[in-house]
Amino acid sequence: MELKEFIPVWRDLTPAQQEQLASGASKRTVQKGTVIHSGSLDCTGLLLVECGQLRAYILSDEGREITLYRLLDRDICLFSASCIMRSIQFEVMITAEREATLWVIPPEVFKSVMEQSAPLANYTNEVMAGRFSDVMWLMEQIMWKSFDKRLAAFLLEESALEETPVLKITHEAIANHLGTAREVVTRMLRYFQSEGMVKLARGTVEITDAGKLQQMTCCPFHRRWLIR
Repeated sequence: MELKEFIPVWRDLTPAQQEQLASGASKRTVQKGTVIHSGSLDCTGLLLVECGQLRAYILSDEGREITLYRLLDRDICLFSASCIMRSIQFEVMITAEREATLWVIPPEVFKSVMEQSAPLANYTNEVMAGRFSDVMWLMEQIMWKSFDKRLAAFLLEESALEETPVLKITHEAIANHLGTAREVVTRMLRYFQSEGMVKLARGTVEITDAGKLQQMTCCPFHRRWLIR
């Protein structure tokens, strides 16, 4: 996959601008578990996901995590290059949940072209606005939705993402995604199991009644990480 396939406004760039992006970009493959970006002091650059799966999350002073969104094939990550956005700093961590192949555009290269090109600047603002929408949606869920509904939605999301009702995931991992304690997750999963919605085994959660989980969420679950 070529770099131009990731940037919808590529044809609106001048040949010189296209060459500047293409010559500055590099492709890399990262293994599952690799920390790709570690906060605002680490301005990695613009990440373009050719294939694989990344996780963007924040980390509290106490070490508690919460997932903001996932990045899948053809997704673009701007938070890893937040230094190019004036007065915006994000303490966002990005790790590979699966082996991934990425294009990386250095921040100084992308910023230089963006300052020359109104179409690229507008597209960048659109992408950033979409990610802000993701984060605001997440904050609303944390503030206003009960944990049982959040957990039900998460299990449905994971099942859709993995394309299987059998999720190979630990209670600790779920807690990290949802920003809570493992014990809270364990208690709620055991309740779900008593209601026949899931079946628990070591390192796995099997969804046995997706319809009942869906009813618990009150509305269609929102696959927030799929916003392009």
